[in-house]
Amino acid sequence: MRLRLCTWNVNSVRLRHEQAARFVAEQAPDILCLQEIKCREGEFPREAFVEMGLPHLKIAGQKGWHGVAIASRLPIEEAAPLDVCREGHARCVGGIIAGVEVQNFYIPAGGDTPDRALNPKFDHKLDFYEKLTAEFARRDPKAPLAIVGDLNVAPSEFDVWNHKYMSKIVSHTPVEVEAFAALKASLDFIDLPREAAPEPAKLASWWSYRAVDFRASNRGLRLDHILVTPGLRDAAFRLGAAASRVHDDVRAWERPSDHAPVTADLAL
Repeated sequence: MRLRLCTWNVNSVRLRHEQAARFVAEQAPDILCLQEIKCREGEFPREAFVEMGLPHLKIAGQKGWHGVAIASRLPIEEAAPLDVCREGHARCVGGIIAGVEVQNFYIPAGGDTPDRALNPKFDHKLDFYEKLTAEFARRDPKAPLAIVGDLNVAPSEFDVWNHKYMSKIVSHTPVEVEAFAALKASLDFIDLPREAAPEPAKLASWWSYRAVDFRASNRGLRLDHILVTPGLRDAAFRLGAAASRVHDDVRAWERPSDHAPVTADLAL
């Protein structure tokens, strides 16, 4: 069975559920993990997702901010909740689908100043990473687990438009890159989009709204990730190569999110 997993920071699901329907019709994801839904659970446009063939929903909403959701073609079983956000924000939702645990995150962006002492938002971001890393370090790497979402770190020099410049900017500072590396090492996670497009190929999934033409400005960052445990290695590489991509064409649609969807296929 092919299981197509997608992560997308949709930047308001009520504004963009029609775009979600178009994407689902074109790309047929089995699991659509959304971040920044920006609504409470009762405000989520459930019927739209039922109509697009993703009737099984797991939603963690918040008024006006944050919020994450999983919409699935297949039933979602309960997974143990993760208590990793010290502020109590709606930034994590998880479930077990077709035997795979899927955990969907919207990790804090971290504000503008990369200093834990001066910037509580940056401290919160690193604290989130530390809690998450400690949680996964206790797990079995052979268990089938995918962690996806807007993790708000571009971990490699090839995940940013300018490594030297961005090394001083929140999202690509050395301490954030180290935090991402520690998370990845906690279960020896496999970075599927990067496996599909090995370095030194440039990859990005986010482009600022400030640019009139995001392709012409070409100042993207890879903030959206799909990481899987070694327990899913065979499923990810069953056909010989990782089938994963950033759908940057969606960023060019009318009134888009500033993030593009990212997909990966698993052969279960």
